[in-house]
Amino acid sequence: MSENKELILRDVKLRENALMKNVYLWMILGLAVTAGIAFFVSTSEAALRFIFLNPIVTIAIFIAQLVLVMVLSGRVERLSTGAAVGTFLGYSALTGVTLSSIFLAYTGTSIAIAFMSALSVFIGGAIYGAVTKKDLRSWGGYLTMGLFGLIIASLLNMLFRSSGLDLIVSVIGVVLFTGLTAWDSQRVSDINREYGPSMTSEELTKLGILGALSLYLDFLNIFLYLVRIVGRSDN
Repeated sequence: MSENKELILRDVKLRENALMKNVYLWMILGLAVTAGIAFFVSTSEAALRFIFLNPIVTIAIFIAQLVLVMVLSGRVERLSTGAAVGTFLGYSALTGVTLSSIFLAYTGTSIAIAFMSALSVFIGGAIYGAVTKKDLRSWGGYLTMGLFGLIIASLLNMLFRSSGLDLIVSVIGVVLFTGLTAWDSQRVSDINREYGPSMTSEELTKLGILGALSLYLDFLNIFLYLVRIVGRSDN
């Protein structure tokens, strides 16, 4: 009797953590696909020329990324499991294509330092969001306003090309997306705690992909802003 009770409790515990595991496994897979594609494209001169010297291709990739994100964010529950997986991996691959230029713009050392720094910052934000007793839902409005401000500042920097403004924007970007990491992490943790044990395998996969997308974007943005800070002296 006690053995059966232990097995039941163990099964419940595993199901409680199933969503969290799914989220981070899909996020890691997405990042691996992005990194692999980015590196592969960066080593092919023909691919780089085809993508970045052809405005139609560049715009098409950008539009495709927007469409895939919108589909995942707004319609993931209507997709089949296979379609949700394919959409997420397709978006990860296209992001890898667009990020391939990083390997040309920055040294390997700068990229490695930025990646390890981003990983440390992301893990810190994710752990804080998952374990803190503070309700972070109130951060949502401030983070949204911060995103709009960051976009405006980035557009201004594109016009004025100020190295000082670029540094300020990059630092703010790191802080902002660290906050978003904590916010998203707590949101996923709350959903996992409340609904995780009763979810079907299909729901776990779809919600896992949706949560992974948010954290994937948080990590990528932290990394991109950090590589701009670390690689300021790169040619």
